[in-house]
Amino acid sequence: MRTTWVIAADSNRARVFELSDSGHKLREIEDMLNPEARQMEREQVTDAGGRFGQGGQGGEGGPGNLGPGARGQAHTSEPQQSVREHEVEMFSKQLGRYLDQARNEHRFDRLRVIAAPKFLGLIRQNMSKEVQKMVEEEIPKNISGFESREVEQYLRQLPH
Repeated sequence: MRTTWVIAADSNRARVFELSDSGHKLREIEDMLNPEARQMEREQVTDAGGRFGQGGQGGEGGPGNLGPGARGQAHTSEPQQSVREHEVEMFSKQLGRYLDQARNEHRFDRLRVIAAPKFLGLIRQNMSKEVQKMVEEEIPKNISGFESREVEQYLRQLPH
């Protein structure tokens, strides 16, 4: 008997379903949430970005101050990755570790991944090579909010 797992995921939620051999009985076995990704970024960030001025040595303002004509030339630095993007990446890594552990425990033989397009890429990046070999199908669509029966119906209408 071969066990197929179906992952329905987006940056906020990853649901793991087990599909029976007949392909018609779907059972949800895990529901992973990423509540941090849902929070507004401004709620998570408490410090403003760093400020850099142009000018510097000497001049009218004295040593270390902005030089003449430098007024208004400071700019705010932006982090290379936002807090939300970091949380989403960490969530995809958590999912990757979960799948690798389940693979080591022989809990599934095949994997079908249905995820929001951008998150699908992150999942792919954070899967071990061994788990990647078990992926039977990848579908760039967000169905993580579907009811279980809707996920089952969606799977039935896919061509095979």
